[in-house]
Amino acid sequence: MNFLADMGISPKTVAVLRTLGHDATHLREQGLERLPDSVILAKALEEKRILLTHDLGFGELVAVSGGRLPSVIIFRLRNMHPDHVNHYLSHILTHYSSELTEGTIMSVTEGQIRLRALPLG
Repeated sequence: MNFLADMGISPKTVAVLRTLGHDATHLREQGLERLPDSVILAKALEEKRILLTHDLGFGELVAVSGGRLPSVIIFRLRNMHPDHVNHYLSHILTHYSSELTEGTIMSVTEGQIRLRALPLG
């Protein structure tokens, strides 16, 4: 799978995804720290990447777009330490890869992962 990490996600998470064989990049690596959310979303769609973020605004942008992609994983964890995020991400990759491929908004909180299939109706 291909991933794009927003600024709220640690580059360590990108490194873990790469060791697992995924194509992952971080906005910081590309010098795109100040890119507007709408452009980030368009970039993820164009590059066929799943967006990893901490920003709730992306869920709304995807919902309004009416599109099936890109999938967005929104981490709303109290503890955003990379090891904690990576634990949840590992679970997601094991159990929800088909949903991510088909298009979903995923909200991740402590002990709960909620999915909404795209496009939202």
